[in-house]
Amino acid sequence: MPSRIPTSCARGIRRSTLPRLQQRANISTSWTSRSATQDSKTTNISLKPALPFRTYSQGSAVSRLARSAASPGGGAETYVAYGMTQKIFEACSRQGDYTIPQASQKGVAVPTTESGEHLGVSDSWWYKELGLVPTFSTWSQITFLHMYLLTVRLRALPYRDSVQTYSRHLIDHFSHNAEHRMDVLHDLGSRGIRNKYLKDLFIQWRGIIAAYDEGLIKGDAVLGAAVWRNLWKASGTGPDGQELDWTKIAWVVAYMRRVLFELSKMDEGDLAFALTRGGEESIFGYSVVDKKMAEASN
Repeated sequence: MPSRIPTSCARGIRRSTLPRLQQRANISTSWTSRSATQDSKTTNISLKPALPFRTYSQGSAVSRLARSAASPGGGAETYVAYGMTQKIFEACSRQGDYTIPQASQKGVAVPTTESGEHLGVSDSWWYKELGLVPTFSTWSQITFLHMYLLTVRLRALPYRDSVQTYSRHLIDHFSHNAEHRMDVLHDLGSRGIRNKYLKDLFIQWRGIIAAYDEGLIKGDAVLGAAVWRNLWKASGTGPDGQELDWTKIAWVVAYMRRVLFELSKMDEGDLAFALTRGGEESIFGYSVVDKKMAEASN
């Protein structure tokens, strides 16, 4: 137990500390009143409220999303590339699209070509004007040709990772669509057989890129030879058995040159919208100018 402070000492402490406490209290009171006066003067001034300023830590989800969106090949760009390439692939596939009505009819045989391919029907100008046969292999080559034209345009993206991301999604969409056609239109129920065909198609795609690249660099004659090998299967005769009309090959070359020129003038973000437009405004499709240029070259 602490001992009690004598009464005389307590009176001395009160006399020495009390004046100092009162002085501090007066100072505090005067400062408070002075601050209140200043506040009352400033309340009449109209100030515009400042916009809220947000900061995120480096480990937050928002900062990671922002970095991925800004970085090429990031997560956000992958989602954007997937949706965009799906739209432009649909435009590529639509050019050589075909149907097989007998595929949905039980007990009805599907017509075939002399080489045994299932024969479809289509109103596309690639079949009506150029005389190509609407089969799965012809559809794949027409689709590859348009995919190549878009690949050339996508190479102008500012980052290499972005080019690889878009190119990968484009061929993935083709693979999914091709496998669906094999199953639904051509009754290839075996997944193993479908995978074998898909591997062959991927090898063809790599060869097409190299062949068309060489043609763009070396000239129309080399490009026309690549078109002849892929679309007409390097045959000297047409599907009707008659001698091949080389004007049709020149027509495809003129078509490719025109489409590449028009794609070069477009922004990447507008590709999906421009390719989905129909009619004369569409970049893909029949053009009288291409036909006249091919006829004039001969």
